[in-house]
Amino acid sequence: MRYFFHLAYRGSRYCGWQKHPNILTVQDTIEGTFSKVLKQPIEISGCGRTDTGVHASQFFFHCDLDHNWDFDALFRINKSLPEDIALFEFFPVAENAHARFDAYSRTYQYFIHTYKDPYLSGLSSLYEYKNLDYEKMNAATQLLIQYSDYAAYCKSPNKYEHTLCFIKEAEMKISPDEKRIQFTISSNRFLSGMIRILVMKILDIGTGNWTLDKFEYHLSHKVTPELIKPAHPEGLYLTRVRYPHLDIPPASKFLETLAF
Repeated sequence: MRYFFHLAYRGSRYCGWQKHPNILTVQDTIEGTFSKVLKQPIEISGCGRTDTGVHASQFFFHCDLDHNWDFDALFRINKSLPEDIALFEFFPVAENAHARFDAYSRTYQYFIHTYKDPYLSGLSSLYEYKNLDYEKMNAATQLLIQYSDYAAYCKSPNKYEHTLCFIKEAEMKISPDEKRIQFTISSNRFLSGMIRILVMKILDIGTGNWTLDKFEYHLSHKVTPELIKPAHPEGLYLTRVRYPHLDIPPASKFLETLAF
């Protein structure tokens, strides 16, 4: 029987979601825990692939299980998982349901603080910039919903069949004291490194190291800039995944303490 699993994780100590030999990943950690607790080999398929150090306040994966355990699986799995991964619920779905391919919308949020704060360290990205041009940064953010091809702003555009991403939401918020920034972006898909590269370019626009015209030129002409540097990973969160057959609010409320 196929099941969907709803979880969250703090990605600080993991080399991303996708398992690779000899490195610590979220997927490998979960598969090892599940196989031990449920006493059967487990292979899981996630709703996406977060990069090294990136968090997920909502994430889904699916796997096929023989439901023959006689104990509280949710409780026992959570007891066995490390503290930075939490499983909230799981439920049966159609045999052909797919955590990745069935998702029609993914929302990410990126958090920045511009002053040193030990309580934000590792959970928000520190950029000690002053006098950012928020008007130009917001204009660049609004440009994102006007374009659909993001070949210019990803790590390896040539590895994809196409680089189309249909962005439905792109928003930048500034805290009342103008010391914190919150980006929100929703799309049907994202390319490798795309969000962090875009955030860094928008920050460069705010500091005057990049222009709004250059930003749009590369978007419209699908030409990769000579230098693409991603923003720090710790400020990025996958916060919402939506499916035609289910739309579950995030169970973790932690981001409410970061949002404003």
